Amino acid sequence: QVQLVESGGGLVQAGGSLTLSCAASGNTGSIIVIGWYRQAPGKQRDLVATVGSSGITNYADPVRGRFTISRDSAKNTVYLQMNSLKPEDTAVYFCNTKHWGSREYWGQGTQVTVSS
Repeated sequence: QVQLVESGGGLVQAGGSLTLSCAASGNTGSIIVIGWYRQAPGKQRDLVATVGSSGITNYADPVRGRFTISRDSAKNTVYLQMNSLKPEDTAVYFCNTKHWGSREYWGQGTQVTVSS
């Protein structure tokens, strides 16, 4: 019902910045919460940031103050601006949407690599 395509990942030096994009298509009107998660090799997938339909944002402690999630409802696109990147931010970043009825959808992910 919803397709998510992430883009913007790449290789950046520590202290640098990247902005990720998540383009949603399909039944985007049913989205309650959209957010970013990340998964490093050998680690579980963890929450990074979310923004709800109300506009309220939520951030995981490791990224709070460095990352900013924003949305462009007209374009059905969500962004994750990542500043002051650290090597521990290296992971595959996934876009996720949650809907009524316990439905959720995932993108394929985009790789972010931060070198020291």
